[in-house]
Amino acid sequence: DLSGSITTPDVKLNLGGEFIKESTATTFLRQRGYGWLLEVEDDDPEDNKPLLEELDIDLKDIYYKIRCVLMPMPSLGFNRQVVRDNPDFWGPLAVVLFFSMISLYGQFKVVSWIITIWIFGSLTIFLLARVLGGEVAYGQVLGVIGYSLLPLIVIAPVLLVVGSFDVVSTLIKLFGVFWAAYSAASLLVGEEFKTKKPLLIYPIFLLYIYFLSLYTGV
Repeated sequence: DLSGSITTPDVKLNLGGEFIKESTATTFLRQRGYGWLLEVEDDDPEDNKPLLEELDIDLKDIYYKIRCVLMPMPSLGFNRQVVRDNPDFWGPLAVVLFFSMISLYGQFKVVSWIITIWIFGSLTIFLLARVLGGEVAYGQVLGVIGYSLLPLIVIAPVLLVVGSFDVVSTLIKLFGVFWAAYSAASLLVGEEFKTKKPLLIYPIFLLYIYFLSLYTGV
């Protein structure tokens, strides 16, 4: 028979080259098999992402696309094709919702109408573009149509000021519709359509007329 006593040695942890002596309680828990209670999990970098990154929202990218739509002239040097080639959802949705908010006039039904027209109007343009031989995805059409509502948002406060002048108001409305339609058509109607361009430009123009009618109550 063997008998005797074993003196518990001091247990030291090696942290970064420095030895730290464990407390008696820590040593006791480790000897009884409860050392797992002392383990601390390292934070996973994937769990600490900012909310905007989690939702895949790039504010700089959205701001750049807004500038591309509001300033569609090629001479300004913007890479406007990024609006079509790198589509996103949150930017166009924000534009459509903002347009809905300024179109309320106390009638909340218009919000659902504008969102519905955005979704199904974009679907119509997408189907027509594919029938005519265009290589475009529905997400691209949805993004371009949504962003191109920005010119109508820009002319909205002007219409409030000159609303009593019918001729000036009509001219501003036409300018806003042409501006929006040009921004969208210049991105969606490519060279692959050749002689069929008017068949796609015309429904895009009509779509923005309908958007404006929802705002003005025509």
